Amino acid sequence: SRGFGAAGGSIQLQQERAENKLYDDLELSVVCHRPEGLEQLEAQSNFSKKELKVLYRGFKNECPSGVVNEETFKQIYSQFFPHGDASTYAHYLFNSFDSSQNGSIKFEDFVTALSILLRGTTTEKLQWTFNLYDINRDGYINKEEMTDIVKAIYDMMGRFTYPALKTDTFKQHVDAFFQKMDKNRDGVVTLDEFILSCQEVYSTCSCSICIQTWYAWNF
Repeated sequence: SRGFGAAGGSIQLQQERAENKLYDDLELSVVCHRPEGLEQLEAQSNFSKKELKVLYRGFKNECPSGVVNEETFKQIYSQFFPHGDASTYAHYLFNSFDSSQNGSIKFEDFVTALSILLRGTTTEKLQWTFNLYDINRDGYINKEEMTDIVKAIYDMMGRFTYPALKTDTFKQHVDAFFQKMDKNRDGVVTLDEFILSCQEVYSTCSCSICIQTWYAWNF
């Protein structure tokens, strides 16, 4: 009986080892992306190597696979706006972070966007925001695109908009913004018109929302 017991124990041990190996293989297969070297990221961004390490730890903690898909991004982002619906704005924001447009955000994408939003020049921040509003990426912002983004922002803020807004208030704001930005009245806003208009009111539009949220997540 000892022989059978030893044999049984050996088989069980082998099974456990096989299961552990299978688990390790699966875990390794999930980690499908490793970021570029810190030196390269440091050279390409406005962050120090120490700051990049902190950012990477936070990124890896939230996204163990090394990449973020849109659903995960929405779940993370919605945590900062529990009293509103951040899903639509998070969708637009995800597309802006996803520089390669392949449906996922790598650490490099994250660093590039965060570097601009936190430490870029005013012009760089405005260029990034313009691309956020330019939903169809044709190089212009039309009123429909501006309406979609602004509505998404109001939905995200929920009941914390102050003073409380009526249902169609965002449309009135869009009309006012668009009229101010569309300098030549051709029905679209160019990058130059967008930057000029924002600089006139010394504002980076919705960038402040992006900055505050991502800064809170990582620091």
